[in-house]
Amino acid sequence: MVRLGAMGDILHSLPAVTALRQAHPEWFIGWAIEPQWRGLFSAGEPGSGAPGESSTHTPRMPLVDRLHIVAAKKWARSPLSPVTLAEIRRVRRELRAMQYDVAVDMQGAVRSAMIARWAGTRKIIGEAQPREWAAKWLFGQRVPTRGVHVIEQSMEVANAIAGDTLPVTQPLLPCEPRADAQAAELPQPFVLISPGAGWGAKRWPPARYGAVARQLTAAGYSVVVNSGPAEESLAEEIVESSQGAARNLPLDIPGLIAVTRRASLAIAGDTGPLHLACALGRPVVGIYGPTDPARNGPFGCASRVLRHPESVRDHTRHSEPEAGLLTITPEAVTAAALELLEEAR
Repeated sequence: MVRLGAMGDILHSLPAVTALRQAHPEWFIGWAIEPQWRGLFSAGEPGSGAPGESSTHTPRMPLVDRLHIVAAKKWARSPLSPVTLAEIRRVRRELRAMQYDVAVDMQGAVRSAMIARWAGTRKIIGEAQPREWAAKWLFGQRVPTRGVHVIEQSMEVANAIAGDTLPVTQPLLPCEPRADAQAAELPQPFVLISPGAGWGAKRWPPARYGAVARQLTAAGYSVVVNSGPAEESLAEEIVESSQGAARNLPLDIPGLIAVTRRASLAIAGDTGPLHLACALGRPVVGIYGPTDPARNGPFGCASRVLRHPESVRDHTRHSEPEAGLLTITPEAVTAAALELLEEAR
């Protein structure tokens, strides 16, 4: 498998690969991954200098047999440097040495399709209409997909691999005992807020999250704010505007998985932690603007999606929140959250 991209992109592929794993436990599955996302597959400590990580399907690494660490974003910053060229040669040797029978591009980008070709397999599979149209010319088998949601499209690719219709399956995610023990100390019940987003147009204002935190605290819930790398200022602004109702909790990926498993509800925009909560079967409130929830929204979990009817799909990386996003009020988000919490109860 090849799936670079962002956290949400990877999580959208996991149900399909989990379905393959459960239908064919004897298959050897490898995955090429950017180093910052290895925690979605493995809860073990990274090997010191190890080119890849292997597993026998333990709780710490339940889904894949092998991780191939591919620092493609770092390579793009200095593509011709001796270090980059040496790392590319190392990854190509590592992939070819595994003698994979099939390479599957689950991202549909030219870069990920090229990495699939590095494996030197007899068969390379991808979507007939990939995200980047030029990528299809690198596929030997192009799978027509009709699903609207990206998870449905990934399942159609998995069906083509298996030669069967597989059920949508809740993803297998790793368990890290240290992170689980820390998450168990959080006061229950609590709501998890993840304020980050891939770009500014998708990011609901922090002060509004703070207002939601105050309202949920008044209703008897604790509020935890997840702040990933480069998001601490957002979390601090939420805590300040919540007047102490919210708690900032910087989390690595194992920690985020453990905390999300115990959350009563997650609130976020179109971002990786929202899709992680769905993957773990937690109820979610999605706050959407320029991205289409029919394609990228919550899937397979109890959810409420708030989006202005005049918001249009636009992946332009604008820095300011999209106009429709700003019409969504804290009161509407809190009401949706309390409805879901009551239903779950």
